[in-house]
Amino acid sequence: MTAAQAQSNLSIYGIMDLGYVNQKSDGADNSPTDKASNSYFGQGIQQISRLGFRGNEDLGGGLSAFFTVETALQPNNATASTWFNRQSFVGLRMNAIGNFAIGTQYTPVSNQISATDVGQRNHMPGNVIFSQVSTQNNGNPGVRPYVPPGGSSYTTNSFTNRTANTLTIKSVDFSGFKVGGALVQNGSTVTSDNTTATKNNHTGWGLQVDYTFQKLYVGIAYQALKSLNTSPSTTVNYPTPEIWALPPGGINTQDNQIYAAATYDFNILKAYLQYINRKVTSAIDSSYYAKRSAQQVGVRAHLSPVIEAWASIGNGSIMDFGRGLPTANFVAWQTGLNYYLSKRTNLYGIYGINNMSSAAPVAPAQNVSAFAVGMRHTF
Repeated sequence: MTAAQAQSNLSIYGIMDLGYVNQKSDGADNSPTDKASNSYFGQGIQQISRLGFRGNEDLGGGLSAFFTVETALQPNNATASTWFNRQSFVGLRMNAIGNFAIGTQYTPVSNQISATDVGQRNHMPGNVIFSQVSTQNNGNPGVRPYVPPGGSSYTTNSFTNRTANTLTIKSVDFSGFKVGGALVQNGSTVTSDNTTATKNNHTGWGLQVDYTFQKLYVGIAYQALKSLNTSPSTTVNYPTPEIWALPPGGINTQDNQIYAAATYDFNILKAYLQYINRKVTSAIDSSYYAKRSAQQVGVRAHLSPVIEAWASIGNGSIMDFGRGLPTANFVAWQTGLNYYLSKRTNLYGIYGINNMSSAAPVAPAQNVSAFAVGMRHTF
């Protein structure tokens, strides 16, 4: 027992992020003349607050076992947190080859965006790659870009962030190259009235490749996620299609997503180039689909040892689920500043704007702006 304890370790980590947010929108709800504004002390602005546990055990011979369990925190809520499974997985690592893990995990596209997003996946308007579909889960109504009514908290309509029931494989560095893959398998079949019907069958796969050469980084990822539910319904033959937004899956969709990016460090600043595309097609009727694409450029730089700034601008287009629906075009930009009080604590200010054209008669033009100031502490 003593030897096993000497070869294993457990660490606790997390983030606490709170601040002040002010948001305004022209073209709120379903009318181009409606306006909305919101001002509140919020949470998870620069990064979602979280609490996690990591463990690692050296099994000898270059082999080790590891696990991660992580939940989101809502420090403004009365309960602080109802368990929200951000990550939960267990796996094995071989030092000379790579690792595999099983559980709820980030997708290949999500991993590449984490490595190459100029805004580092903050939760403010102005980022067309990591666009937000609603406010953080703090009970405050708010204004977010590209929001369908009833959007879920902590989600984005740009890509699927994480999936449950997932096997991932990641390689070590081979001459600057790293590769990875994901396989999603969560399905069941039921039989009713001598007719086989699929109920909540979620499957998918993904690949990611990145290459590092000196100060250049290039990454690409693709994922294809399929969800089926053709069981009888009391109201319709097949449930309404839904994108794969949350880890358990979507409903009756083929959800294909691709992301590509490059960064280059010029010493005085780091430049970013990003592209994302998503098309979600009904598994029942291929003429019924939604699609979104966007591209973004940006820079990040340390203005001093304790001050870091960034700026980005991007544009794209989006079409909601339907047949022959109009496409809305959007343009967005964001700028921000970090002031580091220490390696673990920083103050920040972020300002962003999204302008989206009309997709009449489905949705009016919408102009969203927001600024936030806050504090983030990591532990």
